Amino acid sequence: MKRGHKMKHTHKEPAILKKGLRGLAVILGAFITAYGLEAVLIPNNVSDGGVTGLSIVGSKVFDLPLGVLIAVLNLPFVFLGYKQIGKSFAIYSVLGIASLAVGTIVMHHLSPIIEGDTLLITVVGGIIIGFGMGLALRNGGALDGIDMLAVLLSRKLPFGTSDLILFLNMFVFIVVSTVFGLQGAILSAIAYYIAAKVIHIVEEGLSGAKTFKIITRHPEAMVETIRDRLGRSATYNLVHGGYSNEQFREITCVINRLEESKMKEIIHEIDSSAFVMVYDVAEVRGGNFKKRDIH
Repeated sequence: MKRGHKMKHTHKEPAILKKGLRGLAVILGAFITAYGLEAVLIPNNVSDGGVTGLSIVGSKVFDLPLGVLIAVLNLPFVFLGYKQIGKSFAIYSVLGIASLAVGTIVMHHLSPIIEGDTLLITVVGGIIIGFGMGLALRNGGALDGIDMLAVLLSRKLPFGTSDLILFLNMFVFIVVSTVFGLQGAILSAIAYYIAAKVIHIVEEGLSGAKTFKIITRHPEAMVETIRDRLGRSATYNLVHGGYSNEQFREITCVINRLEESKMKEIIHEIDSSAFVMVYDVAEVRGGNFKKRDIH
């Protein structure tokens, strides 16, 4: 009995360490993003998209600390993330958003590293912010709530997630133009576009859904765990090994991009030697893509 207890305790330690490292990566991503905002974009009257962009506008108009607005305006979206994506995602997102808020307060008085050259400002600012946000997303947390809102709306409306992210940010940049002017709004949109491309590189997929095809020796356990932890259903295809002629059941499951890191955790836990293929999906309609709430 003691030996079994010791083995269980030893197994838990790497899991706790991995979660801790992921949390540190989310915090680091948030501080990198804060640096891009406070040392590059904001001093040069360039904003960002999403909730962060609205927070920057609010900070300028009402003379409030940017960090406070980022924390407050993201709260409803964190709740959406908890209801629609899961508890661990919400925890990492709270950690990331809180770190972003603190980072902008700490770095508020930094001198801008670039001045004057508007093109260089937008490119460098977009790259820094994209890298920070991508690092957070890759490790299971989001720094901006507008993506979570887009994921939720895509289940209720006949539009893809990427279309809704674009639409919501068009509204944000209209608001930005009232404070920073048309040129500031255009530069902000360019910076956001560059950040989106960098996020795609860092996080491996900015918008839309992901299709996972999994060949494993434990298909029942895999499907059951995916259903229990992600609230996602899956389908089977019978496939044969070309060399061994052994028959396998190939699992196909479609998830949204914010669930990818959790999906990879599940696969590694159930069968670390499973053969996995991941595809980008631009849009998903109909079928059983709507999922139940998970916690």
